[in-house]
Amino acid sequence: MHPTVLQAPSSKLQAQDHLPHPTPHRMVTPMRHYSLLDRLLMEVDQSLRTVYGRPPVTARANPSDAIEEAELSDPERELAGRLMRINHAGEVSAQGLYQGQALTAKREDIRDQMQRSAMEENDHLAWCEQRIAELGTHKSQLSPFWYWGSFSLGAIAGAIGDKWSLGFVTETEHQVVRHLEDHLQRLPEHDDKSRAVLEQMKEDEAHHAHVALEAGGAELPTPIKKLLMPLLSKVMTKTTYWI
Repeated sequence: MHPTVLQAPSSKLQAQDHLPHPTPHRMVTPMRHYSLLDRLLMEVDQSLRTVYGRPPVTARANPSDAIEEAELSDPERELAGRLMRINHAGEVSAQGLYQGQALTAKREDIRDQMQRSAMEENDHLAWCEQRIAELGTHKSQLSPFWYWGSFSLGAIAGAIGDKWSLGFVTETEHQVVRHLEDHLQRLPEHDDKSRAVLEQMKEDEAHHAHVALEAGGAELPTPIKKLLMPLLSKVMTKTTYWI
């Protein structure tokens, strides 16, 4: 006996082909809200990347890459290295400042602005670090102190209010521009690679000051602008010149 093979009517199969297919269930992942502890741990990670690692940068090229290295004497190379170490420490401080302000900023747009500026400051950090290596010197050994000191100041400014935080950025960047102008005068005459880095940094810092002012930055009290901030800057620059 041959087994009988049962076949479904073709009309039934065709009908099944036209049945709607079930729609797969879509999982909606809720946006995570980080606790204060989470955010502090993220800041610790950010500080380690800034001081010891490679923080994320933009797509901009190093402005000194296309410039040929000049013949520098040992004293000239030492001077340029010390000045670039100071500028690198300043960028470490800038990272701490912006991250601290972003942590305590009240408005989301201000927080985003601080983080964008921090990303651009990472370019300066990378350029200075590269130039330091080319000059055969080292980064400041006090970088963790500069980061967390500036982070604390930024967090305090942000907690006081966004307009004061922005005002602090504006005045800080104005002072950095003056500091860069001084370094451009002190660099060895033929050190065009270091000069290219500082010129681009100067342009960026002036832009950051303008953006912060336009966003509603308030003018800081005179004692803070004329006494406290210059004093802190002087302590950092004088110490970093040697350490």
